[in-house]
Amino acid sequence: MPVDHPFVWEYLQWHLDPVAVHLGPIAVRWYGLMYAVAFGVAYWLVMKRLRHETWEFTRDHIDRFLTWSVVGVLVGGRIGYVLFYGWGHFSHHPLEIIFPFGSDPEGGYRFTGISGMSYHGGLIGFAIAHVWFCKRNRLSPMRLGDLIVPAIPLGYMFGRLGNFLNGELWGRLTTVPWAMRFPNDPAGDPLHGIPPPLRHPSQLYEAFGEGFLLWVFLWSTKNLPFFRGRMFAFYVMGYGLIRFFIEFTREPDIQLGFVLGPLSMGQVLCGAMILTGTVLLFFPAREVTLRG
Repeated sequence: MPVDHPFVWEYLQWHLDPVAVHLGPIAVRWYGLMYAVAFGVAYWLVMKRLRHETWEFTRDHIDRFLTWSVVGVLVGGRIGYVLFYGWGHFSHHPLEIIFPFGSDPEGGYRFTGISGMSYHGGLIGFAIAHVWFCKRNRLSPMRLGDLIVPAIPLGYMFGRLGNFLNGELWGRLTTVPWAMRFPNDPAGDPLHGIPPPLRHPSQLYEAFGEGFLLWVFLWSTKNLPFFRGRMFAFYVMGYGLIRFFIEFTREPDIQLGFVLGPLSMGQVLCGAMILTGTVLLFFPAREVTLRG
């Protein structure tokens, strides 16, 4: 990492180490830690509501559901990435989907971790885990959604900060005053005096929009009568809308580019979210208990 760049905004990324700590041969990245913080923040907010509001759920319900949701998000996120963003590669290298080791140039294997997660796949995994958990425990999925969903965006904000600290998912070329240069950007060659171009720090846009702003909206409306039973619908529609527009500042995934005219894969999937959320708003917001 070059150290001769001034500590100014556009070179901020050059002074950030994506690795938080080394545990022997394993590098623990801020990205992974931010995922843990995201789950922790969401859990804390849900438990706060459980203590101060009247719900039919117990702490044991939430603790067990947390395990289900973590598994759903991680498995769904990985499968979603493989299907939506990397099928061309993983269809020929299926072991890399779950094998956290890569070949070492000097022979043998080295730990590389499993990189590549899809938000939309994680959301699908979460939804499946949510409905399945409620069915097994004879709970109302809409009521559990009303309790949990308002806490999710604030946790997600930390996930996007993890992307920023990891120096990935940067934005498109721009000349706005707050543009940044990302050291991993292949469009530059710093070793030969060619700096990376200025880009939108779209990870920060997403952290603020999809995370903080969406959390403020859902958290401030969580107890309003009209939102009862509709929290998940508003979350899906709100997230889809915000990210759809932010994606115009985000560089499309290099292996895909634009997939539908000027739209990226993320925007296509967000369009599906907006449609799904809109449809869900018209479902009766009544108490529903799935019985196995």
